[in-house]
Amino acid sequence: MVAPPDPPMSLLLELTHRCPLQCPYCSNPLKLERAADELSTADWLSVLDQAAALGVLQVHFSGGEPMARADLPDLVRHAAKLGLYTNLITSAVLLNERTLGALAESGLDHVQISFQGSDAAGADRIGNYAGGHAKKLAAAALVRASGLALTLNFVVHRHNIARVPDMIAMGEAFGAGRIEIANVQYYGWGLLNRAALLPTRAALDECTDTVLSARARLRGRMLIDYVVPDYYAAEPKGCMGGWARRFINISPAGRALPCHAAETLPGFDWPDVRTHSLADIWYASEPFVRYRGTGWMPEPCRSCDRREQDWGGCRCQAFALTGDASRTDPACHLSPDHAMMAEAAQAASAPAPPFAYRRIGQRGV
Repeated sequence: MVAPPDPPMSLLLELTHRCPLQCPYCSNPLKLERAADELSTADWLSVLDQAAALGVLQVHFSGGEPMARADLPDLVRHAAKLGLYTNLITSAVLLNERTLGALAESGLDHVQISFQGSDAAGADRIGNYAGGHAKKLAAAALVRASGLALTLNFVVHRHNIARVPDMIAMGEAFGAGRIEIANVQYYGWGLLNRAALLPTRAALDECTDTVLSARARLRGRMLIDYVVPDYYAAEPKGCMGGWARRFINISPAGRALPCHAAETLPGFDWPDVRTHSLADIWYASEPFVRYRGTGWMPEPCRSCDRREQDWGGCRCQAFALTGDASRTDPACHLSPDHAMMAEAAQAASAPAPPFAYRRIGQRGV
């Protein structure tokens, strides 16, 4: 008999898919939920109650842009009263002295601001939002002045990877305790725009050297998280710490998912938090059980010494590239499909096509 999993550590609430920015690498699905289909305030409060009872420790308020929800301070306040650590993942273009004050008063612990680059022209082009970079800089200054913990998240791709030294310098200038240098992960809009975003191996190697050098120089002052694209990996990452092992994601419409991109997978009846308890979803629902652990694994994963480190890699990536979510993640050098990664990486030296910006209705989705 397989032992039941530990309670989830983190809960990601995708409160809305509404967002002023149109980033071509957004992790949201291509089919975006409209405001009329979002969970109500009462629904979200119930989810938070159940999460605390289940043993969740952290709640991350995300989107889209979570600040598009007028009830965000109420949700933060409720989570704080339940003893949950609260983190806001935001584009920050709606964050000002008034809105930040309301969130701080509600008990917010941490703010993560996503930056599209280190310079206004390049960043505003990526987000397709004029003046966005300036608003982010102002918001980051307000967060630092408020005393809230601050993380700067820089999303890296072929159009801005040469500016990683400037991104690290920005983190230093703001006195951020933590920054993320996060290469685009190719799901959803990122996969749609892969040919426009994937950097060359040479550019990635230079970026890696820059990050490692900065980590050594800034040790004890600023933590630098670094995420590389799987397309240059020899081994898959332990995606989300393994399928349904540490994390629950709730979509704006109330579907419970084991990761951001899971709605891309066919053949799943994702449980709805309005009709299923969070505990039943976590411990017993078929979608959460299907790829949990190691029993589902094919070879070469089943006999691999790393099977309880990478947990077979990413199911969404396996499906996106091979059409079969049960196959070994092509990021692994032992996968029979690993050549797919190399072929895509070779194309990174070709001229970049235009972006398909994140929009409701884009490309018929």
